[in-house]
Amino acid sequence: MSAPSPAPKQRLLSLAWPIFIEQLLHLTTGMMGTFMISHISDDAVAALGTANQIVVLFVILFGFIGIGTSVVVTHHLGGGDREGADQIASTAIGVNSWFGLIISIAVYFLAEPMLRLMQLSDHLLEYAVPFLALMGGTLFLEAMNLAISAVLRAHGHTRDPMLVTLGQNVLNLLGNCILLFGWFGAPKMGVVGVALATIFSRLVACLVMWALLEYRTHLKVRARDFFNFSRERLARILHIGLPAAGEQVNWYLAFMTVTAFTARMGDTALATQSYAMQLVWIVVLCSVAIGLATEIMIGHLVGAGEFDEVYRQLLRSLRVGFAAAIVVVLLVAIASRWLLGWFTHNEEIISMGVTLMFIGIVLEPGRVFNLIVINALRATGDARYPVMIGAVSMWGVMAFGAWLLGTVLGLGLVGVWIAFALDEWLRGLLMYRRWKKRKWLKYAERTYQSVKAAAQPA
Repeated sequence: MSAPSPAPKQRLLSLAWPIFIEQLLHLTTGMMGTFMISHISDDAVAALGTANQIVVLFVILFGFIGIGTSVVVTHHLGGGDREGADQIASTAIGVNSWFGLIISIAVYFLAEPMLRLMQLSDHLLEYAVPFLALMGGTLFLEAMNLAISAVLRAHGHTRDPMLVTLGQNVLNLLGNCILLFGWFGAPKMGVVGVALATIFSRLVACLVMWALLEYRTHLKVRARDFFNFSRERLARILHIGLPAAGEQVNWYLAFMTVTAFTARMGDTALATQSYAMQLVWIVVLCSVAIGLATEIMIGHLVGAGEFDEVYRQLLRSLRVGFAAAIVVVLLVAIASRWLLGWFTHNEEIISMGVTLMFIGIVLEPGRVFNLIVINALRATGDARYPVMIGAVSMWGVMAFGAWLLGTVLGLGLVGVWIAFALDEWLRGLLMYRRWKKRKWLKYAERTYQSVKAAAQPA
């Protein structure tokens, strides 16, 4: 067995800030594309915004392996079992690579039927179909990146994915300028050029991530790891990852359903939703980063059997998360008219977008509970409760509420965002109640005993 690897002692913010920057850079990629495409038309923005929702859905699916991997690897590292951590990592990277390849083939050939399910008009399909076929057909690169990033983060290397994403953004921006605006005599390729630039930057990022994996962790994934999977290791990853996927996919499917309702309100409403979501993700990323950093810390603490510190760490993370979310959402709401003016000069879109951002002042603190507490619950092994509660609330409150308030009662996008807020607060308070009652403790103790047994010499 390899020598024990002690849990890293980083503080919350030292882990969280690189994750925030990395996620912000990912968001910036989408915002840059939206900004550049807005020079074509608002219709192109609406089309690509909808196509991107399908891409993000599959990225979420790839992420469930990453989530399970990160949690289980931190458990082994916290318990001093480096060999077990490496075995989990190799299994995860191999499985996600195959999964990504299968999804890529499916999306490439089924791009148009998927977009028609989203209620896109024939005019918008002209923009969206070629974009989705190219972006979706290379999703396997994203699947590899997500698995490798999860392993690096579990080892405490949160800055490496951030730096790779920074380089990826620079390449993507340059590629967009060349292929969209025809720099250096290149043909102006419109939305197809945006997709090709993204694919090239994604490929380079994937190659760099493979190099960093070996350099930072000394883990060598061999060809046989792509064909020889341990059922026991895969089962442990899926025990955490599948419920996480269920929770996230439920949210995204409900959100896509709401988007279909929004599409029926007209192309202007759909464009407003696309622009508003670009801004709201800036706020969400604060909670995402703190939630992922909390997951890493709690995973190590569970592996080490420090359960009282696990409880206290979540409460500390929540205090930081609330402070960050409130400050950022206020700043975004105040600056929303100016920010939206970057994307469009349509006053109807800007005015409604500003209204949605002020609704976000109520919405985002509720989201803090979900993004931080749910990550903490998963890190203890309590992964099923969030998906069960989430399924009921996301469809019963968010999707149904958006239809009732937005369509039936005629409140439009305001009604849709009120439903978003009700869903986030309901789920968030239920998650917090579960943490305070320590319902997760039995799962944490079971995980600790499992890691302790695995770390014993044969």
